[in-house]
Amino acid sequence: MTQIRILSLALFALAGAMTPAIAQVRTPAPLVEDGGRLVLDAMGHKLDLPLPDWLETPDNAIGRVETTFVADDGQALLEIYPKGESEALWTTLYGARLSRDDNERTLADYRAALMVLHANSCKPELTGFFQLGPDKDDNDLAPLGFVCGGYLDRYRTFAGLGEVMVASFNRTETGVAIIYQEWRGKAFNPGDPKTWPVATDVVQSRANELKAQVALSKAD
Repeated sequence: MTQIRILSLALFALAGAMTPAIAQVRTPAPLVEDGGRLVLDAMGHKLDLPLPDWLETPDNAIGRVETTFVADDGQALLEIYPKGESEALWTTLYGARLSRDDNERTLADYRAALMVLHANSCKPELTGFFQLGPDKDDNDLAPLGFVCGGYLDRYRTFAGLGEVMVASFNRTETGVAIIYQEWRGKAFNPGDPKTWPVATDVVQSRANELKAQVALSKAD
């Protein structure tokens, strides 16, 4: 795994404006299983996803997880949790954000916005980002990793906790998908992977899957 680089968040401050809030319109997730995979139909696109990595078998995957789905005219957000966990209380979540975009911004712009979004919840001295491989260009990115050794004090519900995230990025001519997984546990030292709430080989493996096994296409 690439060594963690602590980045200057000021470089990405402008990008934060590109991540508008999604109106809280909740509906059943337009999600189906197909051939041992999950397919999300939203924002005029089909997003083909590998199964959650915590499921040991592929049968009836949707029936063995919890999901939330919210959408507005321009974005949709799907999040998947282990059975018994929830939006407020989770140790692992698997998600996808779909946005309509007619190539107005590059995937590198979306990555920068995601970095700001996550860094704004974390203590600056415990915030780190890392890249799992080289980028080919601004629209063909390596997966992004994020470590938060401890949330900001204002997030009292999450006092004493931290998280690790990995995200991958896909696009078509009319849409963008950010696919990610997060792991939450006790507060930790970002510079010492042995203290993280997830093993680094799990992070690397999931990053590889999200890069190689996700497909985004325009709906028929």
